[in-house]
Amino acid sequence: MPLDPQVVAYRAARAAAGTPPLYTQSLAEARAADLAAIRAGGGDVEPVHQVRDTHVPGPAGDLPVRVYRPAGDGPLPTLLYFFGGGWTLGSVDTADGICRRLANASGGQVVTVGYRLAPEHPFPAAVHDCHAATAWIAAHAEEFGADPERLVVGGDSAGGNLAAAVTLLARATGPRLAGQLLVYPNTDQRADRAPAGDEDPLLFNRHSVDWYRRHYLPDPADAADPQASPLLAADLAGLPPALVVTAEYDPLREEGERYAERLREAGVPVTLSRYPGMIHGFFAMPGVFDAGRRAQDEAAAFLRDRFALAGPADG
Repeated sequence: MPLDPQVVAYRAARAAAGTPPLYTQSLAEARAADLAAIRAGGGDVEPVHQVRDTHVPGPAGDLPVRVYRPAGDGPLPTLLYFFGGGWTLGSVDTADGICRRLANASGGQVVTVGYRLAPEHPFPAAVHDCHAATAWIAAHAEEFGADPERLVVGGDSAGGNLAAAVTLLARATGPRLAGQLLVYPNTDQRADRAPAGDEDPLLFNRHSVDWYRRHYLPDPADAADPQASPLLAADLAGLPPALVVTAEYDPLREEGERYAERLREAGVPVTLSRYPGMIHGFFAMPGVFDAGRRAQDEAAAFLRDRFALAGPADG
């Protein structure tokens, strides 16, 4: 279908404002602009029963984490959420709106992880940080009020890439995971697989993809590593059930959908949900795109399902 009318209006507003692409800005400018855009598009800030900032040990020092806990006693099922931003932009603040809504709508706890960013800390720093945080919280579940049998990982864009990579590491070394929520994830970082013909400077495009990749993977050979490109993993069997969300007009759509198909072929229960007329970033902007709200509702329903059904005997 054509671009959703809300996307057309969003694009026109960016054109009228003369908004420059992030990839034309300095890192400091892009990081500030990214957070400002997400806050502007996130809609109303939902209150959560308890929100607290703390930290967990990481491979190179403490990692900030923010814990969103809805009302409820005892251990709660928990989503580890990794924010988007091309491994280059973002912080625990970036996913604040998403985490608040998912905590309230799923009834589970959400923990977002402040992993190290590129280019200061290129691949595989972010992957190792996210896996270390996941393993720590699983091992110290009582301290976090988490149910270690009902842990899910998730994220959007680069965060979806990190969540997919964490499931590969967790399959080998733990912890056991009950699900994975992958929102328009990067899954194939090889430069020769970059999308062609997507040039629109007012939307996320192939130049955006290249800009982020160069920061994260200064050695192009690292793109062949499944921790950078989960689609290239030889075997996806035994990974946790997945929801994969894609957007019709997203240069990452094809690789996200190929990953969902490979999961299905490996026997992993997977739901692939493409949002017609939508663009990259819509999930984080429910204040601008009605589809963003619907996608967050779908994510919350997936979490409720995994939180309810996951247990020691569940695969």
